[in-house]
Formats: sequence, C-alpha cells, structure tokens
Amino acid sequence: MDEPSHYVIVGGGTAGWIAAFIIQDEARRRGLNFRISVVESSKIPTVGVGEATTAAFRVLLKHFGIDEFEFFRKTDASFKLGIRHEDWRRKGFTYYGPIDDPHQVVKAPSGAPSDYLNVYAVAAGRPVQDMHMFQPLLEQWKAPYARKPDGSLIPLGPFHHAYHFDQALVGKFFASKSQGVAKVDALVEGIERNPQNGEIAALVLEGNQRLEGDFFIDATGFRKQLIVKELQAPWISYAHELPVNRALPFWIDVKEGAELPNYTRAWAQSSGWMWQIPTRTRFGCGYVYSDEFSTPDEAKAEVEAVLGHEIEVRGDIRFQIGRLEKAWIGNCVAVGLSSSFLEPLESTSIHGTIVQMMLFAQRYMDRPDRIAPAARDDYNARVGRQVDDFRTFVNTHYVTERDDTPFWREVRANRIHPETRERLARWQKQMPRAEDFPNYLGGLPHIETQLHYPVLNGLGLLDQSLARREMAADPKLRQFARETFEGLVREYRAAAQQALGHAEFLRLVQEMG
Repeated sequence: MDEPSHYVIVGGGTAGWIAAFIIQDEARRRGLNFRISVVESSKIPTVGVGEATTAAFRVLLKHFGIDEFEFFRKTDASFKLGIRHEDWRRKGFTYYGPIDDPHQVVKAPSGAPSDYLNVYAVAAGRPVQDMHMFQPLLEQWKAPYARKPDGSLIPLGPFHHAYHFDQALVGKFFASKSQGVAKVDALVEGIERNPQNGEIAALVLEGNQRLEGDFFIDATGFRKQLIVKELQAPWISYAHELPVNRALPFWIDVKEGAELPNYTRAWAQSSGWMWQIPTRTRFGCGYVYSDEFSTPDEAKAEVEAVLGHEIEVRGDIRFQIGRLEKAWIGNCVAVGLSSSFLEPLESTSIHGTIVQMMLFAQRYMDRPDRIAPAARDDYNARVGRQVDDFRTFVNTHYVTERDDTPFWREVRANRIHPETRERLARWQKQMPRAEDFPNYLGGLPHIETQLHYPVLNGLGLLDQSLARREMAADPKLRQFARETFEGLVREYRAAAQQALGHAEFLRLVQEMG
C-alpha cells in the first residue's frame, strides 16, 4: 500500500483547525490515504478578540455534527443575526442588514424574476428588512429560539444564523474536537525545498528539527510565513478603495444581568468605523481607521468621547488590505489572513476560509503528485474572484451622503472602485437580480443579492421609480408580492413574540452544560 500523503498545516487558530477538519472529513469521505499534522507553537500568544462570522459557520458545524449548544458553552459565543449600521449614510441614520433570506421560504410564481420581493419593498417605500424573520429579533435583542412547555429549546425558523465568539476559544474548541490529527508544538524557522521543482519538501523547526510533508497549508495569519516569506507570493493591494489600515482594539465587559444585542455594531466615525461584537461575557470592540486622517492618540480620544468613558487599548494593529495574486503556489495553499484581508465589515475572513477550504477539498484535493497545474490555476481564479467580490461589496458601503470629515470627503470623491460604480450604474437601469452574481464556487456560498439589498436600500442607492416600473409591468406579480410581503411581516412579528431574549437563551444553554 502507498505511504499516506502528509498534509501539514502551519498555524492553528480558527483558520488552521477549520482547514484540518475539512481536509480530514473529505479524505475520509473519499477514502483518500492521508495523514494530517497541525504545527502550532504555544510560544506564539493568541489574542482573544471578538470575531463575527456569516451563516456559513453554522453550516460547517452541522456538516461536522458538532452540537451547537456545546459550541455556545465552550466559546462564549452569542448569536449574530445581522449587522447594525450606524451613521454610514449620514450621521443619525441607522439601518440593519439581517442575514436571512425570505426568498428561501417563498415559492416564486412561474416566470417571476428573482428577488421580486425586494423589488416590491423598494417600490412600496418599505425597508426590505421588514420581511426578514431576523429583523424583529434584531430590534428586540432576541434569540431565534423559543422554549417549549417541557423546557426544550426549538428554532423559530429554517434560516441559518451566524455567531460572535472569542477567536482564541474557538481555535481551542476545534483542536479539542480533532481526532487523528497530529499536533506539533514548535516554531517554524524555515523550509527546505525540493531541488527538482522548488516545492516545499520539509519545514525546519526550532532545535534543528525537520517535518517532512507532501502538501502544506499556510494558516499563519498576517505573518504569511510560508506563502510570502518563503515563496515570495505577490500581493494585490486594495488600499486605494478600502483606505482603512489600522485598528485600535479594546474590550467592554457585559454588565451582570444585562440584555445582549444579537448583531455586530458597525458605527461610522470621523476616520473609519467602530465595531462592537458581543460575546456572552464581554464586547470585543475596536476602531478601524485610516492613519492618513487620524493618529492612534486621536483615534483613542475620539472613541472615549463617543462612548463617554476611558478604554484600555489592547494593541495597535496595522494591516495590509488586499489578497495574494495566487493563494496556491506549488504544493502550498494559503488560507485565512495568510491569503487575504479586508476590514471586518462583513465578516469575510472566516467565511472565506470555510468556502475556500471546502472548494479545495471537494474539487482539487488529491495525492499531491496527481494535482495538475491547471487545477491550481482554476482554484486561484475562483478564489481571487471571491475576494474581489468581497472588496466590491465592502467598497459599496462607502457610497454615502457623508462629507463632514476629510476622510469621508476623500472616500466619496476618490476611493470608489470602478466595479462598484459599474454595478451601481447597472442597477439604475434594472433592479439587482440574483443573476448578477453567478456562482463560480461550485454551489458553495458566495456574495448574493440577499446581502446587497439591505445595504443598497439602507444607503439610498436604489431607485424607487425603477422598482415601481418593474412591478407595474406585471400587476398579478405585484399583487402576489404585496400579499406575500405583508404576510411575512405579520408572521415574523408574531414569531418574535415567542422568541427568548438573547441573554436568557445563553443562560439556559450554559445551565444545560
């Protein structure tokens, strides 16, 4: 029997352990003879910051059969049902971006265009969020669960929610769940290359130790230790269109007995925006800003003035926004922050890791000596397109009415990407459609219209007269859409009355443990 192929993941944390789980699971399903090692040094401290996900994370938990309530208990997790955007369109204006999709549960009439419910909402002058189940839950800080008379907890609907959690605890949780994955506690000091093809043959570990492998995954975060430091992979910068490049992180404790929001708060400030991510015990917070327009001391003073109290800054994070030109070079794939980084406005980092590793495992993963160069090229094209789509979506958030500070004036005038402008121009001629976003990820989650509509609607970027003309073209569809919209609003408002409070749900789950 052939020797098993050795897949080596450098860096643990959330990205590294997700990669290990996905590779191990796919190898088992397909009967591949693989062994997996994760190299993670206990000498590199893990900073526990608040992190937010998309619904893809819940899909991952269900895929692996991981008990969601156990996950809540062991990671201090809380619900994320959407994003609350404050002061983006203009100061004093707030809109929500719920992450559920009403079109998922409503059968469209034959021949109806996709997203017809969104078009109806815009035409009627109603916030598109109103027909989302998560919207009343967001407004009332409730969980998408109800309690039955016997005390058991049941989900309110079919929609996948997302999570907030302590990133350090999640890495430990996945590590504790791993079976058959070798854990190597060591620092990586370099690599040895195959003299024939230049690929990585082995890692050089501290103390002159070696770890041979057939395929390597770089999950070393901002260090990009293998893919950039060793393999010199080129970087494509998004700094022009996404000008924030620095973050000031801090924590705020959750007060005993206080209710807990179920959304990521994205609060626009003078030179960027502030995030607040609630976990069960504390808010992971930070101000992500452009140091072209603010110094660290000015950023700290601004946060304290806005919050009305002093903060203890937990670091000074500088970052490059962009992506690798090629996330896969030779026998090395980069994932997570090693592969790309965008400001955390739409929780793209962990989402990207999950989708990229599932894409790799399902379509390209094989014995390393059987992987053709065309597979690498195809993977790189798909993954590159995904991150470019993330960039354009995040860039769209900056098409605002604000011109009250130098930062906002500069962003409005000079930092909107051509693709963003092209899409907005197209949507002045036809309302956004699902067909505008073809799925090039083999059916895996990708940027869709259901994420765009609340943002475009909240920023005032959709044309009500255009939506009305589209609805007027089919009176039967307009009537059906009106009845469906009103029915969803009534149904979901009633369901919210049965929902548990967010903090109460988390308390009950803790007691179950």
